[in-house]
Amino acid sequence: MLILGLALSVLLLVFGYPIWMAFLVFSLLLLSGLPPEVLAIRLFNSLDVDALLAVPGYVFAAEIMVRSGMAQRLIDWVANFFGRVPGGMPITTIAGAEAFGAISGSSTATIAALGKVMYPALRQDRYGDDFSLGLVTSMGAIALIIPPSITMILYGALAPASVGKLFLAGIIPGILIGLVVAAYAVWYALKHDVRSHARGLSWSAIGRSTKAAAWTLGAPLIIFGGIYTGFSTPTEASVVLSVYAVVIAMLVHRDLDLSGLWQATLESALLTAKIFIIVAAASAFSVVLVLENIPQALVDIVLTLELSPVTILLTVNLVLLVVGMFMDPNSALVVFVPLLVPLATAAGIDVIHLGIIVTVNLAIGMFTPPFGINLFVSSSIFNAPMTRVIWGCVPFIFLYLGALGAITYIPQLSLWLPSFWQ
Repeated sequence: MLILGLALSVLLLVFGYPIWMAFLVFSLLLLSGLPPEVLAIRLFNSLDVDALLAVPGYVFAAEIMVRSGMAQRLIDWVANFFGRVPGGMPITTIAGAEAFGAISGSSTATIAALGKVMYPALRQDRYGDDFSLGLVTSMGAIALIIPPSITMILYGALAPASVGKLFLAGIIPGILIGLVVAAYAVWYALKHDVRSHARGLSWSAIGRSTKAAAWTLGAPLIIFGGIYTGFSTPTEASVVLSVYAVVIAMLVHRDLDLSGLWQATLESALLTAKIFIIVAAASAFSVVLVLENIPQALVDIVLTLELSPVTILLTVNLVLLVVGMFMDPNSALVVFVPLLVPLATAAGIDVIHLGIIVTVNLAIGMFTPPFGINLFVSSSIFNAPMTRVIWGCVPFIFLYLGALGAITYIPQLSLWLPSFWQ
């Protein structure tokens, strides 16, 4: 029955059915001997998790900021700091992605916000199509790593692990990746003699952009200030952020009307529903894994082979990199986290460290062919051939992989900041 269920699930995916449907069909076949209400209860209980309540809040806030001028003001503010330095425009793109990722937690929202502004600016500064497409597409994935990250929220619900500690753990790895890509951008600009058309550093321009972006810059203070002072949980912070974004967009900047608010609400609800139905269906899948004793069998195999933590982490990376090429992060999380956490625990690997490793791997999968979601988003937004987007991403895949190696084998990059927060 297990083989039949797997074969039927793969067949559904091949014919284009959504992955949650494949999960449910597989689960129904394997759980056919149980009362139907057991599966129904499991589906509902899988969503009855406090951490998941943060997802709609961050999704909605990101949608509001993209539709209003808040995201644009943030990017304009970042752009004023780099002037005519070598690689200034790519560094602006990187810093803008880090800054917007620290507000939205959404990779596709980050590409949408950055792309409309930074891609034309990169092309104006004579950076090639391949470089420009690859930079914007790859840096959209940083939103999965820089907190607040929806991927981390889901991991925290599945592991289970402290979402607050995961947020802290993602800060240094996210900055490290930004620095690695920035170093490559400076090298590229010097090698190809690309000179910025922007004016030098202007304190008056910085002052004006800071004033314009001041309300947007308050968003990270709401998130992190609330969480780490104990005033709010990550879930409560997401709700406060949503209200804050609406108030600023509609009443302060006044660049979002009721029609735009309604459209943002619909888009956010649709995306949240897509995420939640995958989580619910995959939870049924995880029940099958447990009943079939697959996680424990995997742990027993590893213990029998006496693999070292170094080898286990290398294997985890290789598996997740391949998985990320074919599955979206949410689906990959709900399938593999129940398998990886017992394995990591048995090997003495910290569950927070594992969460960052998983997150970075899945972030790389966002722009890795053949099915990286960011590839399709960029191709659509910039009206570029898929082959060109893929070719542009190749150098950045290797840059991310280099940073992943450091993050994997230097645990303190992930664990140092969480050690200060209990």
